[in-house]
Amino acid sequence: MEVIGETIDDAAGEAFDKTAKLLGLPYPGGPLIDRYAQDGDATRFAFPEPQVPGLNFSFSGLKTAILYFLQNAGKATIYKEVFTATALEQQQFIQDNLQDICAAVQDRIVTILLRKLAKAAKETGIRDICLAGGVSANSGLRHAFVSMGEQKGWNTFIPAFAYCTDNAAMIAITAYHKYMAGAFADLSISPSARASW
Repeated sequence: MEVIGETIDDAAGEAFDKTAKLLGLPYPGGPLIDRYAQDGDATRFAFPEPQVPGLNFSFSGLKTAILYFLQNAGKATIYKEVFTATALEQQQFIQDNLQDICAAVQDRIVTILLRKLAKAAKETGIRDICLAGGVSANSGLRHAFVSMGEQKGWNTFIPAFAYCTDNAAMIAITAYHKYMAGAFADLSISPSARASW
């Protein structure tokens, strides 16, 4: 396996879950955003797409844009004008527009992921492509991935929904199998959130 692109900050799942928290939705919020997005208009609100070179991607700027958008209750600010809606205005705005906000957020995250995927496929010539991880359960991503695969002539593979688990569950099952095989590390190693490959 060769890593050719990764997040430089938060993962896509974190972007979903942290956005859900901003919207007042319970954890894990990604599935709830997906559910609300299905009845929303993704074109009603626009969120920025980060311009990260190469095959890496980033979601921290998107999360910040969503935060300000919600703090302003959807009102655009001009130049350096600062506007912050009251907590009641923010809650009412979210309540009145929840489905459209979720659809727009989901659309942007999916767009970020698929544009990088298309670029990676073009650069590598790889045509057999699989989704994996918790975010692969997102219906918007699944549909857009299959559609892009048909347009580009890829062979696309998506695990059954039951196997699209959070990375923590995948790490736990790997640890279980290593434990059962007696594959232990000594205490001289240190954990790292950003392992170098």
